[in-house]
Amino acid sequence: MSPFWRGVAIFLLGGVFGTGLGFAAGIIGFPYIFPPPPAAEVLSDADRARLVATGSFIHANPADPVHWGKGKVSVYARAVFLEGDFKVGPGPKYHVLLVPKAGVRSESDVQRATWVDLGRLRAFEGSQRYPIPAGVNLDDYKSVVIWCERFGVLISPADLMRGKS
Repeated sequence: MSPFWRGVAIFLLGGVFGTGLGFAAGIIGFPYIFPPPPAAEVLSDADRARLVATGSFIHANPADPVHWGKGKVSVYARAVFLEGDFKVGPGPKYHVLLVPKAGVRSESDVQRATWVDLGRLRAFEGSQRYPIPAGVNLDDYKSVVIWCERFGVLISPADLMRGKS
């Protein structure tokens, strides 16, 4: 192969790899560079009628600096409410789950459970309300978990304590 064609091949190959790498970096970096604004939802008086449980989100794996959460969660008879101090590290396609297991600390704890998906996380911080589907028995669920659906990664669990705390 002549030096000219070798140079063209290297240029084209570099363009393909550079474009792919740039696209991947953009997908991963986008939520860090352009996070959505904090949420500021409120509960109605009907939602606040019966507090069932409370909890606090924790950093399940301190060795992982990317996947973390903090703040309080309140579970009412008809809604799960992430309190105003709620915050998680940004990422793609996070969901709020009710999980029957207490002490969730790894991905396998969630993957082996039959959980209820309350919907996609709307903001990485601030108060947010998630309705509980009809027919869900809250006595069967011991944790609220923030879960990355795209990569199957535990972001932050909150063990629930019954009654007011």
